[in-house]
Amino acid sequence: MTYQTNMDTYNILRSLQSLSVTICATFFFLFLLFRLYRSRIGSKTPPPPPEAGGAWPLIGHLHLLGGSQPPHVTLGNLADIYGPIFTVRLGVHKTLVVSSYEMVKQCFTVNDKAFASRPKSIAFEIMGYNSSMFGLSPYGSYWRTVRKIATVHVLSAQRIDMLKHVMESEVKEAMKESYSFWLKMKNEGNTERVFTEMKEWFGDIAINVVFRTVMGKRFDGDEEENQRIRKMIRDFFHLSGSFVLSDSLPYLRWLDLDGKQKQMKKTAKELDDFVSVWLDQHKRNKNFGREQDFMDVLLSTVDEDLDGRDADTTIKATCMVCHLLPLSALSVNKILLCLLLGKITLAVY
Repeated sequence: MTYQTNMDTYNILRSLQSLSVTICATFFFLFLLFRLYRSRIGSKTPPPPPEAGGAWPLIGHLHLLGGSQPPHVTLGNLADIYGPIFTVRLGVHKTLVVSSYEMVKQCFTVNDKAFASRPKSIAFEIMGYNSSMFGLSPYGSYWRTVRKIATVHVLSAQRIDMLKHVMESEVKEAMKESYSFWLKMKNEGNTERVFTEMKEWFGDIAINVVFRTVMGKRFDGDEEENQRIRKMIRDFFHLSGSFVLSDSLPYLRWLDLDGKQKQMKKTAKELDDFVSVWLDQHKRNKNFGREQDFMDVLLSTVDEDLDGRDADTTIKATCMVCHLLPLSALSVNKILLCLLLGKITLAVY
């Protein structure tokens, strides 16, 4: 009996040994096939762009971009060394840098589909309804669907022509308010010139045009409410363009070392509360026979979930991006105007 048990144990050990050898040989064979496949693929694939030197562990090249020079100057100096196309590491993210017309053309015309998407950002995740704003969302079915809706119902030539009277009336209203203010000062015996701050003047026109186009209502609340909404918009743009440490080092996100996530959540809640009130008003007044604005169009068009996003989230996110992006473009135009003409004031005599 003891002899038989020993033989069984010996046979089991032999079988295990044979199995181990077979497994090792299989893995070695698969490894050789993989190396052979990689070598053939590598021979057909052009070499990757060079990586700039000076990277540090964990943070990559972030320390180079945080110095006294502006980032574009630093990148330009690196381009002089490494050529018109190279890579840098922003934390855990490998980033491609191009600095010539030919390379930009290759990226955005020849290979535009490869560059069509957008990188993930904590700002647009928190303040953009989890990247539901179509101008900031990743390329895909959701982006294509919402972009088509916005293009047809807001940005088409026919729609702009229909809303021409809105733009004209807001400019006339702004001029009328400036004249009324001058007339009031004159009647009170003030003989000095009346100056209008053009930044605020242009901003009010833009906000009213966008509000009436998207939500069908002027931005004519009390002064405290106006300032609160302006602050929300300024905070959104400021936080969207700010450097967030957790974007480059996502494993530190739970610490919120720079406090940006807390600020973003506060701004996101304020914006959501604001646009939710308008959405509820449009739902209540949906069939009152008035002129349709963009939110009405979305309510009649988006009646089901899109790519996992409920209809209300899609409507709010799309209306918000149609509000904010035109105001951003206006800010750029105002900066260019001021650079060309200097500091401008409107004097009413």
